[in-house]
Amino acid sequence: MVNGKVLVIAGSDPSGGAGLEADQKVLAAHGCYAMTSTTALTIQNTKGVTGVHVIPSEVVGKQIEACLEDIGADVIKTGMLASAETIQVIAQMITKFKVPALVMVSTSGAQLLPHEAIAQLTQHLLPHTTVLTPNIPEATLLLSQNGYETGDIQSVADVEAMGRKIQELGPKWVLVKGGHMPFKSDFTVAKTKEEKEVVIDVLIGPEGTVVRIESPYQESTSTHGTGCSLASAISARLSQGADVPTAVRGACRYIEAGIKTAPKIGNGHGPLDHFHSTHILPFSPGYFIEYLLEHPAVRDVWNEFLYHPFVMALGNGTLPLESFKGYIVQDYLYLIHFSRANALAAYKAKSIGDISRSNEIIAHILHEMKLHINYCNSFGISKPEIEATEELQACTAYTRYVLDVGQSEDWLALQMALAPCLLGYGAVAKMLHAHADTVREGNTYWAWIENYKADDYVEAVRLGSELIEKNIRLQSPSRIEELIKIFAHATRMEIGFWEMFPYK
Repeated sequence: MVNGKVLVIAGSDPSGGAGLEADQKVLAAHGCYAMTSTTALTIQNTKGVTGVHVIPSEVVGKQIEACLEDIGADVIKTGMLASAETIQVIAQMITKFKVPALVMVSTSGAQLLPHEAIAQLTQHLLPHTTVLTPNIPEATLLLSQNGYETGDIQSVADVEAMGRKIQELGPKWVLVKGGHMPFKSDFTVAKTKEEKEVVIDVLIGPEGTVVRIESPYQESTSTHGTGCSLASAISARLSQGADVPTAVRGACRYIEAGIKTAPKIGNGHGPLDHFHSTHILPFSPGYFIEYLLEHPAVRDVWNEFLYHPFVMALGNGTLPLESFKGYIVQDYLYLIHFSRANALAAYKAKSIGDISRSNEIIAHILHEMKLHINYCNSFGISKPEIEATEELQACTAYTRYVLDVGQSEDWLALQMALAPCLLGYGAVAKMLHAHADTVREGNTYWAWIENYKADDYVEAVRLGSELIEKNIRLQSPSRIEELIKIFAHATRMEIGFWEMFPYK
């Protein structure tokens, strides 16, 4: 699902901490679709920039046009603009395609924007800019290049005044970043390392709006690409419909956490942790159950269940008939509680689709119970006799465990407690169908095996699997591990079912 489209116009950083590479990471972490137009190729790493190759402005323009005429963008975010000609081309494209918002990193100097291009930036781009994000040195240079006097910063009030002056150059909002000038707790400039307590980013907006975003000062060398990343985080939030103050505040918190959790890469100023709040699931969508059955906590117990001697004796027809009779009766009693648990799942479900599917599974269970009754009738065991039979301990333990999970945990946990039974019988039937030792002709239990390979049961397994696959993607990795443990424990309970009766 795409939650916003952002076109980034910037230079490339081969070390991945800044520029287009960092921008794309930030946008991906926010669930946005990123497009790029490359203004320059740099030679850089965490220790600095050693070379810049400027991409011709006509190429930059064609890249922008290719993206906007086809996919479109909710926000354009600019970084390294490289040349005055590139700035002019960008202004033309913004006017032509009427992009809703423009977020600019106001970075200057030989590294990212030649001094002579600042006049072009002021004339052509600042009037179109939604949010401009200079740090204090950049803000000072921008003002001085446009004829404003800039004095020493002594307090937050001076930063606010600087932001208002820059706003006069055209941008609707100006975020003056305070990372280069930490403050003391009284909001005056820190003079010593010990006095550095707080970083204040000042957002100046229309009609005198002033927003201060305060963050605790962090002593860190993991600051490579913070300007690019902050502007991209603002762009992501704007593309998703946030207002500017909300987008800026959220982006500042994102950067703060990115510095705090940085991976400490490189020998200079290293990159942020761009994915600090992104969960990486260890399976692809639709393949959780495959992952589950190969999980270290499940694999062995699942194979023990699947190839249990009771199961193999069903397949080759050597299971004592009295054991099968006892098993069928207990399984009928189990299915009563299995139906209760699925009814509980329907109650706990939030969507009509999930409610309906739980009810469909109950319908399959009812069909299965009728088959059990027919089996028992063939053995001379009546339905009243079945229902009068006392549950054995393994049956009670298993069914009450499932119901307890349903009562004490959420809907998905209940589904995981139910899954070994639903998935297991289908897997057992499939395995026995293919196993070389399985006897078909003359095997008393072949009809039982066929029941769980039939279309109606296969459909029940499909429904149950689909429910789990759809909802498991919404869980955190740690929650998935908890759910896997529930599945593994319920599978052990299934093995206890096989163990209730002699299989030799």
